[in-house]
Amino acid sequence: MPLTVKVDLELCQGHSVCLSECPAVFDVVEHDDGYPQVVVLQETPDDALRDQVLAAARYCPNHVITVVED
Repeated sequence: MPLTVKVDLELCQGHSVCLSECPAVFDVVEHDDGYPQVVVLQETPDDALRDQVLAAARYCPNHVITVVED
């Protein structure tokens, strides 16, 4: 079953937990005008990354990652 990854950038504070859980799907970039923020590299990642994507969403300190199973 395919996954779709969404991030609420309004609330993301760039803690990088998602990056450590699943670097194939998430990156974190610095911004001069505020917090670092996550960048979703793959909005519909391969099913092989399912466990890592779900862990990234579960452990996000601000709970800004939503994973929708299509």
